[in-house]
Amino acid sequence: MSTLHVLLPPLAKLGGDPALRRWLAQGDRLPDVPHTRTTALRELFHFAGDAIPAAALRHLCHADDAHLGAWLCADPAWVRSEATGARLMAWPLDDITQDEAVQLAAAVKPLCGDAGAPLSVDTPAAWCMQLAATPQGTFVEPGDALGADLIECLPGGDAGRSWRRLFNEVQIALHTHPVNAARVAAGKRPVNALWFWGAGALPGAVETGVQTVASVDDALRGLAKLGGAVRLEPLLDSIEEHHRAGDVLLDLDIPGHADEMAAWFAHFKRWLRERRFDALALDFASGERFRLRHAHRLRFWRRP
Repeated sequence: MSTLHVLLPPLAKLGGDPALRRWLAQGDRLPDVPHTRTTALRELFHFAGDAIPAAALRHLCHADDAHLGAWLCADPAWVRSEATGARLMAWPLDDITQDEAVQLAAAVKPLCGDAGAPLSVDTPAAWCMQLAATPQGTFVEPGDALGADLIECLPGGDAGRSWRRLFNEVQIALHTHPVNAARVAAGKRPVNALWFWGAGALPGAVETGVQTVASVDDALRGLAKLGGAVRLEPLLDSIEEHHRAGDVLLDLDIPGHADEMAAWFAHFKRWLRERRFDALALDFASGERFRLRHAHRLRFWRRP
């Protein structure tokens, strides 16, 4: 039996379409879960450890040294200062150009090197640092830290002291950088911080029953690579052309793409109707989870 697993934006962002709600009601509603994405990935990909080492997995997609040591994401971000503190306001900054990334990274690489954490630029918006071992302390994922006070999100205690110091040193180095002056003049958000998260070493082995992964997330693509899954872009044509059998993981939890979901749901219904997949597993970022099968179309009496 083949299943299409789909990671989706928060359900509320899909506009409350009554037809969609009625269709979902025909399926099985599973208990809501926090951190839906992490939960789904840990269910589908099995490897040692509790956390997903996003930095190492992302780096695996761009370099051949990801298996050496541990890694920590150090992503460009915008932090806004306030009278009572500061807050993480923007991540990821996908409008950073390659040239901007090179110039900004050059300003902070000496600081990272002195801290024993050489900096690499995997993509303009995704940077990482190589470490001798997985660091101690709690590193909050940027998606969970957006809008929150930095005091609540930066690594705490003695274990986090060196990382808080590096965070502050990086902010000072980037504050007056010419690239940021040009970005602000152009109406863009400045890159005035690096957000540390996703620590860990590359898993030694990954087991999965998923045969195909369609995603633009390098951490997920890294898991697919280690698990031997085929990697595709999350495009309709790619899935239509390349999927023949087996489970598929389709990652549609992409910022700014919620308005495209109606078209995708039409295809999901068609694929079930044509029995291209035996089941759909829909996981919304807001925690709702649904499982739908071909026979569920007979539950026409169900209402949201």
